[in-house]
Amino acid sequence: MVIDKTIKNRKTELLSYFRDRASEALTAIKTKFAETQADKRARAINESLNQSKSVLITTLLQKAENENWPNIDKLECILMITYCNIVVMIESRNSVRQYEYMDFSRRVGELWDPFCKLCFYYPINNLSLFIPPLFSEVKKKLSDEISEYIDKLAISIEEKTELKLYYDKVWSLVTSGEIQLELDLHFSHNEQKYVVDFKSGFGSNEKGNTNRLLLVATIYQNLDENYKCLLFVRAEENNSYFNTLKNSGIWDAYCGNEAYQKIKDYSGYDLKLWIDTNIDWSTDFSQETTAHFTENNLLQYLLW
Repeated sequence: MVIDKTIKNRKTELLSYFRDRASEALTAIKTKFAETQADKRARAINESLNQSKSVLITTLLQKAENENWPNIDKLECILMITYCNIVVMIESRNSVRQYEYMDFSRRVGELWDPFCKLCFYYPINNLSLFIPPLFSEVKKKLSDEISEYIDKLAISIEEKTELKLYYDKVWSLVTSGEIQLELDLHFSHNEQKYVVDFKSGFGSNEKGNTNRLLLVATIYQNLDENYKCLLFVRAEENNSYFNTLKNSGIWDAYCGNEAYQKIKDYSGYDLKLWIDTNIDWSTDFSQETTAHFTENNLLQYLLW
């Protein structure tokens, strides 16, 4: 496998490479796990192919660094490597444990999120990633601020102590533990900090997740750094949970083509155009895989 800028146009070669890697891995995996251990076989082939992808990308990035490639070349090469890896990973998983619609629709959604994030890891625009704050740090900062404020009030020590106890009770109502402020992506652009959550779509049981996102966004909105919260959803059609977030005033929520447009606005890369130009699931899958997906009406879930 020759690693250079042309790899972004060598889909057939990459598919063949990953299929050969998958074949080698499956030979060993089938000696380790019996046919009755289909889940373990599936997990093992996914891990093996992801390792092969990582080796390719690491090698490519080293060459890109040595030859000073622009980010657009890195990105388009990695998009093609990642897509071909996904195709063969789905094929291989299906060969050891055939997909049914729930598993497949969930898996396609899981793969979409990291694929989109590649545009921000190798951006065309001038943006940078940052590490999100810990909830424990945020809580301590806010607690210290309110404690200092209470200490300055012209009231008795007993009243100050009581106020602080009430404040602690409010925290206990918010959460019984730690809130995870880390979302899918965190980046700065034009001196503005953004936190992003990617989602494949909203099902009928999203109330808990919706409430969590509202709480997390509320915390971010009240921090001094002036974060903006973005929600990118793959599905074009969504339900009331999406609308709740969209109309909340604290999430800028986008779905379908609007989400892709915002990815382009921030990262500088037209991912939707790349997808329309390069992705052809039914043709790129092996004939056996396409036949299974067609017979079981699964191709409908491959809408990126």
